[in-house]
Amino acid sequence: MSAPDELFCWEGDWGLPSVDPDCLVLLAYAKFAGAPLKVQKISNPWRSPSGSLPALRTNKGEVLSRTSDIIIHLRKQKYNADYDLSAREGADTLAFSSLLEERLLPALIHTFWMDSKNYVELTRRWYAEHLPFPLSLVVPGRMQAAQQARLRLARSDEALDGGEELEKELYHDAAECMNLLSQRLGTSKFFFGDSPSSLDAVVFGHLAPLLNAKLPNAKLQQQLKSLDNLTLFCSNILLLYFPGDGRENAGRKASSPAEGGDFDHVPNKRRKQILSALTAVGAMLAYALFTGILSVRHVHQRALEASPGRTAADDEEDEDED
Repeated sequence: MSAPDELFCWEGDWGLPSVDPDCLVLLAYAKFAGAPLKVQKISNPWRSPSGSLPALRTNKGEVLSRTSDIIIHLRKQKYNADYDLSAREGADTLAFSSLLEERLLPALIHTFWMDSKNYVELTRRWYAEHLPFPLSLVVPGRMQAAQQARLRLARSDEALDGGEELEKELYHDAAECMNLLSQRLGTSKFFFGDSPSSLDAVVFGHLAPLLNAKLPNAKLQQQLKSLDNLTLFCSNILLLYFPGDGRENAGRKASSPAEGGDFDHVPNKRRKQILSALTAVGAMLAYALFTGILSVRHVHQRALEASPGRTAADDEEDEDED
């Protein structure tokens, strides 16, 4: 019997098996399809075979990092959560998945990555506390930049100007999308009856973090909580497919020996990334020195005072020079 494929995901928190929507989609899809994956939940993307999360390493050594590619691979291995869907249900899956991508996802990106209060107090703090040093100084900002680029691409808007107007528009579209999902789900357990499909995985992966995260600015979260069938839908999936798998990690130390930086054995590509991170740290220290946050003069003065053979006359001479 061949070894199972290995899925690398962001670890869980907030009562979820993972805090990342794409990871949640894949974890749910694998459960629904019965795929026997070996799951590695980590907080250091450089420990994944692609240097990013999620990532799948197949039992043949192939590495996939796009969510859609991983699902296609699982289907080719006969793990298809949509096997029993009719042609019409398959069309509905494509339509609602596209609707979610166009209407809901931009608002989720704004909520977690662009809303300054949510980003500073929740998103950036979570990743900074869970990533090992020095990645904790660099990666959250890079992730934010990537999410902003993703939002610009989704909206075909380079500037993303608008402030409150932009937020209002994004949240209006997201509310419409959630209302349509709620209407489609109705009183059913899943979107197409009693068995979950890829649509259930996609909806769960995007709604569960919004529902469970402790967001300081919870406008969009309150809209979701007003839709009882969608909140029950997320709760049922957690209970049925991830019982006890979403333990809180709030007290967990960010860096542990198991996930520490054994940088001596990383590939050249990651070595360059490490050097880039260290360069960023050096730039921060240089800025601190330049702005006076760290005082070179005081350090120099203490060094002079400690010099052997130094006299009071020398001190007076230095003071005159100052």
